Amino acid sequence: MGLSKSELFTDKQNQIAQLAKVFGHPARVAILEYLFKIDSCVCGDLVNEIGLAQPTISQHLKELKQLGLIQGTIEGTSVCYCINKANWIQMKQLFIDFLDQDLNDTSNCC
Repeated sequence: MGLSKSELFTDKQNQIAQLAKVFGHPARVAILEYLFKIDSCVCGDLVNEIGLAQPTISQHLKELKQLGLIQGTIEGTSVCYCINKANWIQMKQLFIDFLDQDLNDTSNCC
């Protein structure tokens, strides 16, 4: 299969695909779960909590931040992260709309 041609698809389709990709790694899921569990900003204890090396954690945080699911602030020499709740709500609605498509379909297939 060739390269994905994102311009062939709607912005919404591309956005869903990008967000779905971020959930494709259990470390990113664990990071998000931990940030929800503590319900505050975390500065550096993710390595102990998740059990991966700092560079690996940093890479996952970067991906989550690029999509806007988390936000970070610099405090001294560390960066503190928390859930970007406005973007999380927006992402949830996007997935709800996508996943609920079958509820509106009254036709039978095959």
